[in-house]
Amino acid sequence: MRIGELARRSGVSERSLRYYEQQGLLRAERTPGGHREYGEWAVDRVVHVQELLAAGLNSAKIARLLPCMRDGDGGPSEIATQRLVEELVGERDRIDRMIGDLVRSRDVLDEVIDAASGPPGRGPRGGPA
Repeated sequence: MRIGELARRSGVSERSLRYYEQQGLLRAERTPGGHREYGEWAVDRVVHVQELLAAGLNSAKIARLLPCMRDGDGGPSEIATQRLVEELVGERDRIDRMIGDLVRSRDVLDEVIDAASGPPGRGPRGGPA
């Protein structure tokens, strides 16, 4: 498939797909006319990249991680290393800390909303509701 079809099927812009290729996250074959051609596997690859970017990993870390993801048969890749596993555990711990921080921020915001709402039956600033 060409880049436009991959963009449509994955929901990612052509510009992002070119960036992924520059960063080593995606590989394209070239036609004799120089057009990019992708296999069916590319849709799943782009989805994985998007998920990992959303998790806060940078493109360099993703480039190291992608070859170590589960193979097509569901088994672990042969090139996954213990060091990479430790890095990923660290990333997961970072995300857990961020979630905890967000929950605490939401709790503080809830308290401010409650205080700003005034006593039950009263509107903000103590006036009638």
